[in-house]
Amino acid sequence: MTVVKDHRRDDLRDEFPVGMHVLAVDDDSTCLMILETMLRRCQYNVTSTNNAKTALNLLRGNKNKFDLVISDVQMPDMDGFQLLELVGLEMDLPVIMLSVNDDPKMVMKGITHGACDYLLKPVRIKEIQNIWQHVVRRKTVDSKERNKTSNQDKAKVDSNESGSVATGNSDQIGKSSRKRKDEDDDEENDNEHSSSQKKPRVVWTVELHHKFISAVNQLGYEKAVPKKILDMMNVEKLTRENVASHLQAFFLTLLL
Repeated sequence: MTVVKDHRRDDLRDEFPVGMHVLAVDDDSTCLMILETMLRRCQYNVTSTNNAKTALNLLRGNKNKFDLVISDVQMPDMDGFQLLELVGLEMDLPVIMLSVNDDPKMVMKGITHGACDYLLKPVRIKEIQNIWQHVVRRKTVDSKERNKTSNQDKAKVDSNESGSVATGNSDQIGKSSRKRKDEDDDEENDNEHSSSQKKPRVVWTVELHHKFISAVNQLGYEKAVPKKILDMMNVEKLTRENVASHLQAFFLTLLL
């Protein structure tokens, strides 16, 4: 029997997370360009589309090509939750949701539908740098599940041959399950603690972004500094740091 090796996967293990292949989906062309630029700066391979149905076709036609999907929630043809559900049913890929909506109900909907993360726009480069952890976590969980199934199958075979289940294997499976549950509980508590420590973030709505663009255009690119933009926008609770971060993301699109 001839064994065909996936050399792309071998290369990925050697260089990971460099070269990780991400499918980016967003119907907003500006947001998509910013996301794609950030992904490439993190040395990920990127395929982008502004259409969720096209994204689904790409995934179905190239099941071994992609490692992770990042999708906007609000899209006209098929929203991000529908795409998330279909990816979960048809293929084993981690999916990250993007949205300007920070409503806890929306976040909960994304997580309960199977999203591995829910990021608020405008997404930050540090968040993009760390998305590889979801690929590792998915592969680790899959590996544990395969080992667990293998141990259970072996226990059944031993039971059929000897008339009894091997107690050692059964105890080991039980300990492994309890240990995994404890680790998952600890990780969930850590995530909750980390989330509670995060500072409130400004959500850059379409209206707010338009005010930002208007200020930049009036000042001109050479004079468009965060303090002057902030003064012209005159938006309550908006800080110089918020404007500086958004200005940096905006200028990234000019590099394309």
